[in-house]
Amino acid sequence: MPVLRQLPRWAWVGGAVLAFIAGLVNAAGYMGFRHQSISNLTGSTTLLGIAIGTGDGGEALHWLLSLLAFVVGAMASGAIVQKSTLKLGRPYGVALLIESLLLFAAVPLLERQWSAGLWLASMACGLQNGMVSTYSGAVFRTTHVSGMFTDLGVYLGHRLRGLEVDVLRVRVCLLVIGSFVLGGVAGAILFAHLREHSLLIPAVLTGLCGALYSLYRQRTTSL
Repeated sequence: MPVLRQLPRWAWVGGAVLAFIAGLVNAAGYMGFRHQSISNLTGSTTLLGIAIGTGDGGEALHWLLSLLAFVVGAMASGAIVQKSTLKLGRPYGVALLIESLLLFAAVPLLERQWSAGLWLASMACGLQNGMVSTYSGAVFRTTHVSGMFTDLGVYLGHRLRGLEVDVLRVRVCLLVIGSFVLGGVAGAILFAHLREHSLLIPAVLTGLCGALYSLYRQRTTSL
């Protein structure tokens, strides 16, 4: 029989919204002046290696700072949230509000085609990815989907062999992948009309989510 576990509704909604936001931010990065992935680091790490290998110091510095910005964002998340297990009541609202401010700050820099805007956006994604980690053994990673596709393929292979399948994990993979794709679609449409201002949409969304969560947390802890 498949492994049956439950995930609360707020976690499903939050995971979907955050994956949508990450897909939107990443689409804006790809369609921007540097055509750069923002929300995941595999390509950026490869480009760092290429820059070092070809002796291009300026490019190497850019990619190094992009990677470090993501790590700094994740560090900030670890300092704020403190625990890796997803649980209602932890200060996710603060992390979301900081992410929102970083995205807002990135927009005027990107308008001027300054790489610092990409670094701020990367920091925002690192913060988000560090904030959402695990719940009941199900790993949430909302800013990239390589692991989600890998897990989905592994579980499909298990099913072909008649092995036990973690149904919750499969549903989480489908949720994050689907929401990330929808975010990419929205990002492409918005960027065509708003250009770099399209990042204002995820900035507003993360700020709104952070404010609503903080109000809810304050209300529940005061009861």
